[in-house]
Amino acid sequence: RTLEAHSLSSLRKKKALLAGIIRSNALLKSKVVQKDELEKGDRKLLNFGHTLGHAIETQYEISHGQAVSIGMHYACLLSEALIGFKDTERVDNLLTQYGLPVDASFKLEKVLHIMKMDKKRMRNTIHYVLLKSIGKGVLHELEFKQLEKLLQNIVKA
Repeated sequence: RTLEAHSLSSLRKKKALLAGIIRSNALLKSKVVQKDELEKGDRKLLNFGHTLGHAIETQYEISHGQAVSIGMHYACLLSEALIGFKDTERVDNLLTQYGLPVDASFKLEKVLHIMKMDKKRMRNTIHYVLLKSIGKGVLHELEFKQLEKLLQNIVKA
């Protein structure tokens, strides 16, 4: 809500507010990592947007942040299809508000090949972070065939 209520230029002028947002997020991440040092539980939720994002990042010359932003968009679309998430437009608007991309053309087969080597892969499945609602992520185990079919329906070639 704080990010939605401000713009990047206004946050740059409000140094204390920006510092507070950064501090709050660093503490949140630190607590999650301390409770789950070996990434066996909730720490996996920090990978929201990273599964597809990392695969795109390795294939195209874009920054990590841009790739994860695109990955977040597609994770939201998968969340809609699989568990009824209803705020994709809100997430997309926020990312766009801060100058991040939410869509990209990419070769799905190349990206899926990279995803099959992801650390979250287990045999023919992958643990994918989806959203039930804003701020409520869940790990969802997807078979690669199911993931490929879902992505074929939503990815622009």
